[in-house]
Amino acid sequence: MYSNAYIWAKVIAYLDERMTPGIVSTFFDQSYILDKTDQSLTVYAPSEFCKTFIERRCLGYIKDAVRELTDQDLEISVVCEEELADFQKSRERSGKPRFNPQFTFDSFVVGKSNRFAYNAALAVTDKPATAYNPLFIHGPSGLGKTHLLYAIANRMQENYPDFNIVYISSEQFTNELIIALREHRNVEFRKKYRNADLLLMDDIQFIGGKTSTEEEFFHTFNELFEGRKQIVVTSDRPPSEISLLAERLRTRFEGGLICDVTLPDYETRMAIIQKKANTLGMDLPNDICDHIAQNITNNIRSLEGAVNIIKAYHELNGMPLDLPNVSRAIKDMYMDASHNLPTPALIIGEVSRFYSVEEHLLRGRLKSNNIVMPRQIAMYLIRDLTHQSYKNIGREFGRDHTTVISSLQKVEALIAKGDKETLDNLRDITANINSKL
Repeated sequence: MYSNAYIWAKVIAYLDERMTPGIVSTFFDQSYILDKTDQSLTVYAPSEFCKTFIERRCLGYIKDAVRELTDQDLEISVVCEEELADFQKSRERSGKPRFNPQFTFDSFVVGKSNRFAYNAALAVTDKPATAYNPLFIHGPSGLGKTHLLYAIANRMQENYPDFNIVYISSEQFTNELIIALREHRNVEFRKKYRNADLLLMDDIQFIGGKTSTEEEFFHTFNELFEGRKQIVVTSDRPPSEISLLAERLRTRFEGGLICDVTLPDYETRMAIIQKKANTLGMDLPNDICDHIAQNITNNIRSLEGAVNIIKAYHELNGMPLDLPNVSRAIKDMYMDASHNLPTPALIIGEVSRFYSVEEHLLRGRLKSNNIVMPRQIAMYLIRDLTHQSYKNIGREFGRDHTTVISSLQKVEALIAKGDKETLDNLRDITANINSKL
């Protein structure tokens, strides 16, 4: 049986022989197979414009390409971005959630920095709930943790088609819990998660300190674990460093397998660049691949983004694929990390999320204790991480510079005193901010 990714690659090759490269690139670079059954195949298109073009000009080609490869005469349909949410809801109602088919084990580039996590994830799909349960994968943003979650989901869906697979971010889990409590749908909420055969949760660190969310996840975890169901979670740090995480959850995570993903080394970065270029139908010379790998070292997303930029300049502007041109095209992507400062809006947003306080309240005039301290922390972090003037920080909150100075002094006094809660909160919020850069 062919994977969706393989079928789509063959479709693109078929289209390349019958349409101009510019058309294929414009309308199919961000498209992929969203769903495939024995009778039909659904293609994702990034916009209504792309969908209309594909429906009018390309459905016959796609159908012929699929028939040539699989001997199946499938009905072809197209879903654009604006229709995606409704499509996914309909799939959920039918009991068959779909996961991004571009994220598979085959498309994951393995190197020294991620081999342990990759092998552990693969082992989970071979022997769910027996090999490593729970599996806890941690590392900075942009290094492939979410890719591994989707790869597990896609492989498990192939190996165990009757499995109930649930993928959720911790933030979505919290939001759904809030809605369930408000609308008295607790039973429905619990049924969704506690009936899972495989639960995948991204960014588990964000449930730390959210008492109701932790309580609900704790009981969900216990029920799944005792029922021999597989649990896989990701985080930007190991359980021991999630300071607000309840001890009973921490020990459960530490009772499974903990593995990390770290920054890719040079060889892995080269492999990622070459694989991305091949996926986009580009033949990048070795000196260009080497230049990117030497200068972009922070994460995988940046490497892939650089290749996307080069492709766009090459196809839309006719830029020759030589080192001087490529260097100019991506020069902004390999600025020194010290120039990559967070914005005040990002800092305020992360403080708001950490303390579960609305942003407009942080910027407002209320002086209740649960708002004043987060507001002071936000001011302190803006000063510490961006070095902005007191006057500019005051503008963010509608205060004068003397109020900012007073707020900073209060936080600094807690730090000087060694206040553990303040130090832990500052560390966790800073880590959350850095993960977004």
